[in-house]
Formats: sequence, structure tokens, C-alpha cells
Amino acid sequence: MAERRPTTIVTGANGWLGRAVTARLAATNRVVAVARDLSEGRALSAFLETLPVDVELAFADLTVAPTLEALFDGRSGRVRVVHTAGVVHPRRFAEFDSINARGTAHLVRAARAAKVSRLVHVSSNSPFGTNASSNDLFRHEEPYRPYLGYGRSKMLGEIAVFDEVERGLNAVLVRPPWFYGPHQPARQTTFFSMIKAGRFPVFGSGDQRRSMVFIENLVDGIDAALRWKGDPGQAWWIADERPYTVAEIVETVGRALTDEGHDVKTNSFRLPSFVGDVAERVDRLLQASRRYDQRVHVLGEMNKSIACDVSRSISDLDWTPKVSLYDGMRLSIRWCRENGIEL
Repeated sequence: MAERRPTTIVTGANGWLGRAVTARLAATNRVVAVARDLSEGRALSAFLETLPVDVELAFADLTVAPTLEALFDGRSGRVRVVHTAGVVHPRRFAEFDSINARGTAHLVRAARAAKVSRLVHVSSNSPFGTNASSNDLFRHEEPYRPYLGYGRSKMLGEIAVFDEVERGLNAVLVRPPWFYGPHQPARQTTFFSMIKAGRFPVFGSGDQRRSMVFIENLVDGIDAALRWKGDPGQAWWIADERPYTVAEIVETVGRALTDEGHDVKTNSFRLPSFVGDVAERVDRLLQASRRYDQRVHVLGEMNKSIACDVSRSISDLDWTPKVSLYDGMRLSIRWCRENGIEL
């Protein structure tokens, strides 16, 4: 007798990554797509209607622990969780803690009580800060050096997962850096528009290195982590096999835009590195007073390297990133056009 399909609960299912995970897993899993509230649920429901298979819509709020306990009530058989929910650029500074840190703690506690068969927590590079130099790489085992409020909140989320693993939760983590692809938020559209206009800020020669990953490559990594047969409590970087310089990223995106029919101006927007350092100081002052400005934060990161070594991920998970940076960018640009998004 064939084994029943597992039930996979996807938190943050209306998000950029959550939609991609939901669409992929729905082909082989009974998927429960989780929205936070009715407003988010309406948007998510419209997306679910575009999928060729039925997906259950459920509601739970990471900040309200009883709603997470109710999410697992009455679910029989093999139940798995992919935790994509989180906030990167918050409306209120307090959301870093309430969603990324305490919210994750609420979820993993409820998941352990429900005896789920596997939980994959989607973390970030931010708990580890930035590279010491442009030649450095984050290793498989890397000490925490959180970068400001987001980094601290994601670090606390990871610690909450590891704590529940010690209590018996079968959980693993994936750590994507800068990812991109279909269902992108407005900030990614702005990234394309700035490169198209030749106005993307490059610090110095643009030799800072960034690890990147196309969203479908990231979903491949998450799927591989769901199927991991080894010990719980493992964590893997999920990114392209090598990092890119910022100059290379800008050139590649410009070429992809051109090949998708856009007129692209030569990027000539160069800034001295100290501008990024000043932006970071301003960011630190704002966040110390529990305020957050997305533009200041992004500018303060742009003169730094954030790159990781994925060799252990490839060997452990039997996973490789299949879509190249150029091809992934073309697919992203094409998705914008197909969805009426002006670049």
C-alpha cells in the first residue's frame, strides 16, 4: 500500500519565498499554507487558486502562541513544517523580536509538542554579520556576530530552534543570503530599475563579494533539507557555488535586462566606501533608539562582503544550484514583464 503523502505546513506562505515553497511542495505533499490574518489570507487565497492542485489555507499568528498550537491540532500522519515566516524590513522595530525571535520560539515549541516529523527553519546570513574581508567566506561552522536588529532577531530564532532540538524536535536550518526571483517584493524591482537607469550605487571598484541564490535553487535546498536522513540540529548555507563581486552582479543584471529587451544605461554611480560607513553609523543610531529606515540600512550594508562556503551543503544534501545568476536574473525580469511590473 502506497504511503500517504506527508502534510507540510508552510508558514509565511504569502511571502516571496513562501509562495515558491508552497507551489513546489504542493505537487507531492498535502500543503497547509499559513496566513497571519484575513487580509493576508485574501491575497494568499488568490495565489492558491492559480495552482493546479488544492492547498489548504490556515491561519496562525507567530506572535500569538495559542494560534500555533491550534494549527497542529487534529493533524494525523506525517506532519512537516517549513518555517519561512519572518520580517526583514519591519514597519515597527519591535517586529524583529516579536516575529523573528519570540514568534519562532512559539512555533518550534508548538511543533515539538505536536511531534512533527521534521521542521526546516529558514534563517539568514545576518546572525553572522559581514565578512572580515572581501576574501573571507562564512564557513559551515561560524560563530554568531549578529548585524544589528535583524541579525540579532534571526540569531535568537536560531537559538530557539536549537533549544527545542535539545528537547527532541527534529529540526534543521537553511541559511540563504541574498535571494531573488519570481514573486519578488518591490525592493527587488527597484534594484532592477536602478541598474537599468545606470544609478545603482557601487562602492569603490565594486570588489565586495556577495553570495546569491535564485529562489528555485533555494527551494531545492529546502526540499533537500526536508529529506535529510541524518541528525537534527544541522544548518546549511544555501547559495550559488561561488560568490560574486558587486561589480559582476551589476554587469550580469544589466546584460540580462538588455537581453530581455530593455535599454540599459552604463552604470556610473560610484561612491567612496566611507559613505557606507556613515550610513551604517546612522543605522546603528536609529536602531539604538528602536527606529528603522530601510534605505539607510541597505546603503550601510552595500560596502561590505557577505559571502559563504556551500561545499558542506552540496556534500551533505546532495544538492547543487541548477540556475545560474544570469539565467535566474532573466527569469526574474521576465516574471516582472508577465505580471505587468514596470522596470
